[in-house]
Amino acid sequence: MVNLWPHKDKLPGQLSGGMKQRVAIARAFAINPSILLLDEPFGALDALTKSNMHVELLKLWNLDNREKTIIIVTHDVEEAIFLSDRVVVMNNGPAATIKEIVDIPLPRPRNKKEIVHDAAYMATHDKLLSLLIDKFSINDIH
Repeated sequence: MVNLWPHKDKLPGQLSGGMKQRVAIARAFAINPSILLLDEPFGALDALTKSNMHVELLKLWNLDNREKTIIIVTHDVEEAIFLSDRVVVMNNGPAATIKEIVDIPLPRPRNKKEIVHDAAYMATHDKLLSLLIDKFSINDIH
């Protein structure tokens, strides 16, 4: 499901960073935990592979009847909206705390091409961006 079958005979050192991330996601699902924490799982992937992996992640989650709790750490607002039921925005700093929890009001299944034109998507996107941009002062920009 993570599209690595053509590379099945490669040694770990022969895999790209993106391939290694896909292996890590597959390995995490293979052990079937009830809670799965993914920290920037798509960060090293190109845009097309990243988009495909979003869909594959949701397929894996659906196979489990959506009973698995998946926590994804990401800095990508669009990714957060597409994959999540709620987004927890954190404050900056080593002692970060929860700034706000934003529910995602979009029904599932979601289609990336369609939801970006949805008023609820746009409002949620704007809200998340404002929460993130609010962290920075205009005085910090020189």
